[in-house]
Amino acid sequence: MTPGDFLRVLVIDDDPLFGRSLAAALSAFADVRGVACSGETAQVREQLLRHHPDVIVLDLGLRKTGALVMLRKLRLNYPVPVIVRAAPGAESTDRAAQAVVLGAVDVLRIGRDGRPAAVRAAAGQLAVRIRAVAAGVGPGARPAAGAGGAGSFRAQGVDPNRYVIAIGASTGGTEALATVLARLPADSPPVVIVQHMPAAFTGPFAARLDGLSVVRVSEAADGERLRAGCALLARGDTHLVVRRAGNGWVARYTHQEPVNRHCPSVDVLFDAVAAVAGAQAVGILLTGMGADGARGLLRLHQAGAVTIAQNESSCVVYGMPKQAVALGAAQYTAAPAEVPGLVLRALQARGRGCEEAVARYE
Repeated sequence: MTPGDFLRVLVIDDDPLFGRSLAAALSAFADVRGVACSGETAQVREQLLRHHPDVIVLDLGLRKTGALVMLRKLRLNYPVPVIVRAAPGAESTDRAAQAVVLGAVDVLRIGRDGRPAAVRAAAGQLAVRIRAVAAGVGPGARPAAGAGGAGSFRAQGVDPNRYVIAIGASTGGTEALATVLARLPADSPPVVIVQHMPAAFTGPFAARLDGLSVVRVSEAADGERLRAGCALLARGDTHLVVRRAGNGWVARYTHQEPVNRHCPSVDVLFDAVAAVAGAQAVGILLTGMGADGARGLLRLHQAGAVTIAQNESSCVVYGMPKQAVALGAAQYTAAPAEVPGLVLRALQARGRGCEEAVARYE
């Protein structure tokens, strides 16, 4: 962004006073300009044409059109990043999970508190996410549906029970995860996932992913055995690790102290998988802010695992994968739609002892 430029943000909220207050608080930052409108389709269209926003902040409690209906329209007709604002409370949890599956790049728990100090605090939280999301969006960020899926692992000579796939993701990862899991076959190696997300969202999000995937997806239970064709998503408030159990592995929850400012942390999961699976592991680091998972992916690589980082052009925020690439942790880079096929080819090549034959994705 050159000097004098700023990020244009459209705040869509049914409460005109709160919407204008939040937009004004965002505009207090030198690099952000906020405008507000109601959830009426005509007003949204008018503001889109007038201001051409770089990022949209959408109230999940939208009544006039419905937030999920509005999100579908935006993703179809005006595909810029959408951050969903969800009020605290269990009633918004399922809709928030639906929103991230529909393409919202982030969900923030921010209530409609009109007191000046509360509005300024909300704007501060949003500004951090807005900058990161806007900075990370590049051409080709949305993978083509149906591309790059993996065929049967067993049919291609890969025993899925020999391997475990560990995936880490943050901002923008909800859509990237949906893309990866939707392209994994029913006989995929077991998958364990950390997605930076509040605890109330992970169960509904796992259920939504399950509805989009051939593999079975659920929130991990402590002590649950990892099984081929199944993916376990970490609960959003405790670190998830993997332990050896006979010839396989089990998922275990550990402590709740933040690591890299996150709980669960991708580094914690990757470190555990490196220790107990080593060369039987696949590590995949997807889009997200910061560096969580980068050093863990390096430790997986050093332990002999197949390691993949999402490529820059497909990331919503090229933060975590960028750090991993800079460390030399990523054996391959790829867009989410290409990852399942790449995993299959890498494991096939590993079995034949000819990894150099696997094409590198840039």
